[in-house]
Amino acid sequence: MKMLQAISRLDKAGVKFLRMAIAVILIWIGALKAAPYEAEGIAHFVSNSPFMRFFYHHPDEYKQHRNKEGELVPENRAWHKTNNTYGYAYGLGALLTGMGLLLLLNGVNPLLGVAGGVLTFIMAIGTLSFLVTTPETWVPALGDAQHGFPYLSGPGRMVLKDLVMMGGAVVVAADSARQYLQKK
Repeated sequence: MKMLQAISRLDKAGVKFLRMAIAVILIWIGALKAAPYEAEGIAHFVSNSPFMRFFYHHPDEYKQHRNKEGELVPENRAWHKTNNTYGYAYGLGALLTGMGLLLLLNGVNPLLGVAGGVLTFIMAIGTLSFLVTTPETWVPALGDAQHGFPYLSGPGRMVLKDLVMMGGAVVVAADSARQYLQKK
């Protein structure tokens, strides 16, 4: 019983840890967007999204210019430069890093934490939309009986994890709003 009582008092520490964890993820992945492999790795998501594909100059050609992680095909790298793959990734990286910093600045002004939480929630909606728009999120029909919905591929499993980011964003935004209102 004492252990349950001790665990029941971890909610405030848990919210602080959650805020820090989301911030670390956003800043780390945001910084990685400056690396070519990471920018190229999101090309299939952006190219298939009706809301984002306009950022690329040739979104329908991405399949023939894919590099595997760690692979360098100079012709593909050159194509990504002309496609604006890297330009888009730099902007997205700056946005993600900024969102993480807003969460960390909650202690300075809780309204910054609210903004970071709300933006993270919106980002998660955008990321989860890839489950509908990106064919690569589902296991392809290559002969096995398990393909298509509900069989998530590697990219699909990565996208689905944003449900946790979404839930965490709600928790930290609510906590930041509560802090702000208590100060008023």
